Amino acid sequence: MEGKWLSITDYSAYRNISISTVRRYIKAERVKFKKEDGKYFIHVSDENFTIRVNKKEREELALRLEVHELKDRVRLLEEENNDLKMLIEIYEAKLGINQNGIPPELPQELS
Repeated sequence: MEGKWLSITDYSAYRNISISTVRRYIKAERVKFKKEDGKYFIHVSDENFTIRVNKKEREELALRLEVHELKDRVRLLEEENNDLKMLIEIYEAKLGINQNGIPPELPQELS
């Protein structure tokens, strides 16, 4: 089933109803919805979306969706970056490299 997934705020603007009404629709399962990362998204078929939304509003909603996707991608990249930093710290600690990037001195031979 082709269509768009709109956030509660976007769906509210699209249907010109309050956010609390959208939440009631979700609770009563009057709309097709999904939950991702604690956020609800409501499905709107392409046919209904095209009929109800003019070109300017469609562009605005498309941009909002793109921003949302980009924010999710940035969040995932930040998490990945933090994981890599932690692994580097663990690796350097095992090698004994200090904060300045200088390895420890080699022990002197015992005579």
